[in-house]
Amino acid sequence: MSGGEGLGPDDVRDAPDRWKVVESSTVYRGRVFNVRTDRVEMPRGDAVEAVGRDVIEHVGSVGIIAVDDRDRVLLLRQYRHPVARLLWEAPAGLRDVDGEPPHRLAERELLEEAGYRADRWDTLLDVYPSPGMADERIRIFLARGLTEVPADQIDFERVHEEADMPVVWVPLEEAVRKVFAGELHNMIACMGVLAVHAARASGYADLRPVDAPED
Repeated sequence: MSGGEGLGPDDVRDAPDRWKVVESSTVYRGRVFNVRTDRVEMPRGDAVEAVGRDVIEHVGSVGIIAVDDRDRVLLLRQYRHPVARLLWEAPAGLRDVDGEPPHRLAERELLEEAGYRADRWDTLLDVYPSPGMADERIRIFLARGLTEVPADQIDFERVHEEADMPVVWVPLEEAVRKVFAGELHNMIACMGVLAVHAARASGYADLRPVDAPED
């Protein structure tokens, strides 16, 4: 190991940094993401070497772990073509509206995908799901104090993968068991369920406010 001399637990905190990019080109433009290739100056012993790295530019997203007053977690099932699976997931959505605060997007997605509003929102997690290839950032919220909204009061049409998304309430302890048993695979659902289980032990006292800054 190298570069970590003198570091301890108090130093373990992700921090912004930017190595020099000497060349960059976009090789693909898509609806949700683009792909670019950077040549990045990286250390090689006492020298510096420019190395190619492909980067998926993603708009970012949010996820919602909704917990009711019986300590049950809301999960919905959705078809995911890249993995050819029906996955049980937490409600989530893309940050595809310029200037929309993440917690407002989360409120909208919980309503449109699951048909619920929440009185209490907290920031649960901030994660980079694939930092080796993508700049996507996901903020996962905890939603509590839930109220079901009648379908005829929701101005949203579900199509394609969202056309048939059954919703099931799963006891939190059972959801944790399903994560460890390999019965759940969606990253937001797995991380969110485990985070809520841990946060509950302290009475949710360590959670950040819903509008906490994204460092």
